[in-house]
Amino acid sequence: MLESINMTLAFPAIAGLFLLLFFAYYLTVLRPRKGTLEWIGLEEKEPLRFSLKRHPVTKGDALPILLITAVYAVTAFLNLGDTKGISSFHRFETAGDSATIVLAEDRQLGSVTYFTGLWAGDYKLEVSSDGKAWYVQTDAENGFAMPQEYSNLFKWRTAFLLPQDAPVKYLRITAQQGPLELGEVAVYDSLGTKVSWYELSCEDAPALVDEQELVPPKESYLNSAYFDEIYHVRTAYEHLENVYPYEISHPPLGKLIIALGITLFGFNPFGWRFMGTLFGTLMLPVMYCFIKNLFGKRSAAVCGTLLLAFDFMHFTQTRIATIDSYGVFFILTMYWFFYRYLTVPKDAPFRKSVLPLFFSGLFFGLGAASKWIVLYGGAGLAVLWLLNVIFRMVDAVRENQISKFGFWLMKTVAVCIPFFLVIPGVIYYLSYIPYGLASGLSLREGMLWSKHYWSIFLENQQFMFGYHSQLVSTHPYSSFWYQWISDARPILYYRSYSEDYLAKSAISSFGNPLVWWGGLLAMLCMLHRTIARRDGKALFILLGYLAQLLPWVFISRIVFIYHYFPSTVFLILAVSYVFSTVWERGSKGAVIAYTAAAGGLFAAFYPSISGAQVSVQYTENFLRWLPNSWPL
Repeated sequence: MLESINMTLAFPAIAGLFLLLFFAYYLTVLRPRKGTLEWIGLEEKEPLRFSLKRHPVTKGDALPILLITAVYAVTAFLNLGDTKGISSFHRFETAGDSATIVLAEDRQLGSVTYFTGLWAGDYKLEVSSDGKAWYVQTDAENGFAMPQEYSNLFKWRTAFLLPQDAPVKYLRITAQQGPLELGEVAVYDSLGTKVSWYELSCEDAPALVDEQELVPPKESYLNSAYFDEIYHVRTAYEHLENVYPYEISHPPLGKLIIALGITLFGFNPFGWRFMGTLFGTLMLPVMYCFIKNLFGKRSAAVCGTLLLAFDFMHFTQTRIATIDSYGVFFILTMYWFFYRYLTVPKDAPFRKSVLPLFFSGLFFGLGAASKWIVLYGGAGLAVLWLLNVIFRMVDAVRENQISKFGFWLMKTVAVCIPFFLVIPGVIYYLSYIPYGLASGLSLREGMLWSKHYWSIFLENQQFMFGYHSQLVSTHPYSSFWYQWISDARPILYYRSYSEDYLAKSAISSFGNPLVWWGGLLAMLCMLHRTIARRDGKALFILLGYLAQLLPWVFISRIVFIYHYFPSTVFLILAVSYVFSTVWERGSKGAVIAYTAAAGGLFAAFYPSISGAQVSVQYTENFLRWLPNSWPL
């Protein structure tokens, strides 16, 4: 064990040394080159401004964008989840409702496997040989042999039966609460052999035995919900079924997007994870265009986009059916369009700035209606907007153009109010339509203007604020913000061992060390470039990062490393800044080597972020870099 620990500790040491050498080299290429007049520029500091150049995306960028996006899409959608799932459920409306499964002949039964549906509760399980005398199956821990806890919805579960004195022919399931939904039920004999579909019948609940071919040999992430999917998939399903949602701790839009995937591909793991993975894939072309607009170098755009593709958290978080994918996508797009606004030349017609402001506000509204983390990004945009106004006011005073500045400011405020307040507010308000419909309201009868709808909307805001500000809980994988920036405490979403415990599959959420550790060093470079060189691009990236990170420094509730996900896009922008400089003034090979090394780590850690089965020895000896905190 000591040897394996020493071996794994060598990997972070090597990665750290590589990063130190790379960034030391970056500092050397910043020095004035011999035979040039660059030393003059070091003495003459330009005032800090956002009057930056926007480099265009050209036709030559189409091929790398398509190649990177296509290869990533294949990787991300591969083994995302089963494309066929239980589609018919039997609803037990009230406590005491029951369904009886009849076997073709008497069997000595050993267990039943069942797919849990909507609502939490318990089922009483009974067996009988004649349909008259029933014997209750009990569980020592849960009381009832078939529990359906809220934490195990939309999963395959197994209930073991008590040994029977004689073979039985009937199996009766009775709901102890109502309503409850139950999907398929598979019956196994005492030897573990599944009773064939043609040997089962259930006249009072045919939906319980009509999809026997979909019963898996064991529960896995491929056929069942895992981690917080039990909340967000449930809410998406409730929206589709016009049921008032159980999970109301986040705004509705993210779950509605999940529901769209279910509508397109059915109620199955692939369907409920599709939209998140699609949004994760679409982040790549957006990131490419963003980096190209920032630095104008195709090399920086390619390598920076590859870093996003190689980041572990980006891969993991966009493949699980939670709402983080949508919030981060909208944060990325709203900052991209805001940068395009900041780079509109001062002497350009005002109309040139209207469209990027509109799209930045639109994506802010969509993001805020998905998850509140986008509000932090909105605060960052507000700071950037205010700084831009101050910079332009200073220039106007110096150039004696106060009246022109005042006219520009009035027009800017006139468009920003609808773009960043009214439109986002309307989007946010309309996202609650499913809540109103599930409460019995109707759009045709003026639901949006009714007091009932308004009260639903306001009460949810109060609940969300109270929930997130007062949440007191514990979790084995909770962490603090300083553990995020150091990549010190991953969160384990899923783990399953082989029968002999020599192999396992796992899904963990944490960062690619070369992306996160290197990004943190690059962010320190952004701070230096902002102060020492008055660099507006560096300030833009730094403020975006701090807007997403700083609020978590002061939040005392339980938090997890995935809350750092929005900050990672700015880490990549910061590294891309460094890449751009090193590529232009130093060695192209250093940038290529950095990107390739990040890709190598992605390949090495792929089993621990994708659920692919790999030997336990491999994870213990190569992937557990920090033995006491990386649960890989």
